[in-house]
Amino acid sequence: GTCMTVRGIDHFNIRASHELLEQVRAFYCDVIGLVVGDRPPFDSAGYWLYAGDRAVLHLSLAGDDEQLASNVATTLNHIALACTDRAEMERKLAVCGVNFKTARVPATNVAQLFLKDPAGNGIELSFADEPA
Repeated sequence: GTCMTVRGIDHFNIRASHELLEQVRAFYCDVIGLVVGDRPPFDSAGYWLYAGDRAVLHLSLAGDDEQLASNVATTLNHIALACTDRAEMERKLAVCGVNFKTARVPATNVAQLFLKDPAGNGIELSFADEPA
């Protein structure tokens, strides 16, 4: 028989109320640099945000009857996005008033910025080939 193989992460999805969804969209576009692009004609409102030709973040409007956890402890700590131009990203975060922590992956040339989006989700911006 055929074996299922996972090739990698395709996208992550954030569901939120209309107001929060617009804040989240603005953050990932204006601060992080993703771009709103084509989205299939779903019945519900939302956005697909692209990094190059990949829709890495799907934003969808939560139903009125949907119970959305807010600031609840979860085991999902963060989503990591591979990025370039750390200096420019740090400048943009500072200008936008976004707090972040820096770290490094030991024994590698990978620098990390850790922050939260407007919905409180953990985000890592990962920069490879950044010598100490």
